[in-house]
Formats: sequence, C-alpha cells, structure tokens
Amino acid sequence: MLKLSVVLPAKNEQGNIGRLIEEIHTALVNHHSFEVVLTDDGSTDNTAQEAIETAARLNCALTLLHHPKSCGQSTAVHSAVRHAKGEWIATLDADGQNDPADLLAMLDKASSLHSEHFCIAGYRNKRKDTAWVHFQSLVANAVRQFFLRDGVPDSGCGLKVFPRNTFLLLPYFDHMHRFLPALIRRMNGEVIVHPVNHRERTVGESKYNVWNRLWVGIVDMIGVMWLRKRTKWPTIEVKHSSHSEQQNEDI
Repeated sequence: MLKLSVVLPAKNEQGNIGRLIEEIHTALVNHHSFEVVLTDDGSTDNTAQEAIETAARLNCALTLLHHPKSCGQSTAVHSAVRHAKGEWIATLDADGQNDPADLLAMLDKASSLHSEHFCIAGYRNKRKDTAWVHFQSLVANAVRQFFLRDGVPDSGCGLKVFPRNTFLLLPYFDHMHRFLPALIRRMNGEVIVHPVNHRERTVGESKYNVWNRLWVGIVDMIGVMWLRKRTKWPTIEVKHSSHSEQQNEDI
C-alpha cells in the first residue's frame, strides 16, 4: 500500500504550483513512497497544466481532480482525500507559503505514535504575512481557542499529517479543514503541534480575509462544540471472537 498522499487544494496558483510540486518531490523522493493529489478548485488560469507538466518532468505520481465551480478549500481537500491512495495524508496550501521540507520531521513524529487516530498540526510560529493578515489570524485563533480549547495555536496552517481512514470518519462540512485537530480529538485521537517554516507568498493573493477567518467560522465553532458534547467514542475490547472452519478456510 502507498504510504503517503500529499494533498494540495488549489485555486489560481499558476506560478506557485509547479515550484511547490518540485519541492515536495525533492523533499520526499529519497525517503517515502508518495503521490501528489491536486484538486483544481475552479481555477481560471493554468494551474492544472503547470502541475501536469511539472509532475511529468519529475516522473512524480500525480492525480489531478477538477471542480468546474469553486467549492472552497475544505471541499477541495475532501475530494482529494477520497481519491487518495496513501495510508497517510499530508496537506499543504498550494500558495507555496508552506515549506515541504518540514514534512520529513512531521512524518517521523507520526511514525512514533501508537494511536490509531492522530493529527500532526503545523504551527507557523514565525509568520511571514503582512501585519494586518497576522492580526486577523491572531484574533481568529484566539476566538477559536477560547471556544474549542484544542491546544492548537494555529488552526489556519495548511501543513498537517493524519491517517486517511481517520479523515474519512470525520463529519464533512464547509471550513472543516480548520477544525481537523478538534474533530480528531473528539474521536480520542492524538494531536501533536509541530513548529514549521513559513514563507512569503511570491505570486497571487490570499483567498482569506477577516470575514472568512473569523465571523463565518463562528457558526462552525458552535457546530463543532455541539458535536464534541454529543459524541461518545468508546474504547472497544474484543473479549471473544469465533469463526467457523469454513470462514477460516475462506480467510
């Protein structure tokens, strides 16, 4: 089974996506078997073609999905994970601000865990955004932390590693990508915060502002709080299991 699928949700990232795929390939090719799964979320530029040409030049496994109409980052991630073949998923933002070199240390941490469900969550402790964008993120994270208390200081960081099967057990809703650690804690999963590098965007503009960082997320936070309070995730101990001789032969 393929170990890792690197998931990239992308909208109008021409000029960024090719360089990012090349960096992912350089970081992982000598260490892990992997594929790149890219969801082109309604791009109006040459994001998809740039990705195809870069992957072909590198002989890098690429699955390209396309949303004719933009559905947002969470839906783009959800589509990619559903089509991924890897046991583990690594997500990165497609704008090039996440550094693929951080993946190796995050994957090493994941390998040391014994939990069935987990999330290694990136923490951009030295942001390269403008002061205004940084302020918006601080406010949004402070409000989210007040309500959810999931121990993750940077919910907006795109760099995360988690099992594919864990993700597929989570409830799907718009903006869910910002609540992955809280949702995984809800199922008794382990969440590890890992400091990561953050880089300046060199091409294009951010898709986020104070509205979609904070106010839109308030309804989602209330929903996640409700889910946590209404969920019972039992520890199951199998005390006995018997199979007929015919069943054993079939196995």
